[in-house]
Amino acid sequence: MKNPMLEVVSLLLEKLLLISNFMLFSSGATGEDKGRNSFYETSSFHRGDVLEVPRTHLTHYGIYLGDNRVAHMMPDILLALTDDMGRTQKVVSNKRLILGVIVRVASIRVDTVEDFAYGANILVNHLDESLQKKALLNEEVARRAEKLLGFTPYSLLWNNCEHFVTYCRYGTSISPQSDKV
Repeated sequence: MKNPMLEVVSLLLEKLLLISNFMLFSSGATGEDKGRNSFYETSSFHRGDVLEVPRTHLTHYGIYLGDNRVAHMMPDILLALTDDMGRTQKVVSNKRLILGVIVRVASIRVDTVEDFAYGANILVNHLDESLQKKALLNEEVARRAEKLLGFTPYSLLWNNCEHFVTYCRYGTSISPQSDKV
């Protein structure tokens, strides 16, 4: 069981990080469609590759499944409010994401490369070098990601997108980003 004091500190850190970035994320409709018309050369991606895109203060990670599809963990408030798959499968807006982090609900979902990257440049398998860990075979990585699809609890420090991809890619769930916090 986790230390209750550490849980409280974690929750406070998550809230402070969100509040400090709220103005940046609440820019409205113009920012919601950023990158929707971008093109990514997916022919260089292999099933099971870890895709990495920089965000404002953090990096977002996913597992490439082939056919322009990426499995990734996304916090989303709608998961706590509705079972309507039509509504929850739409691209997660920044407001939905922030509220999902606050209530600690997420899904491991499949989106297009364009929706996953949201206009950012993509690094491929960069974690292999930075973590200096041996990756599992790509097909095993992709199968692990596919098995985990669906609703999941979320924690910025203990269960985030980086934990998801490191479990799939290396067999152990770690997050150097959250360790820095």
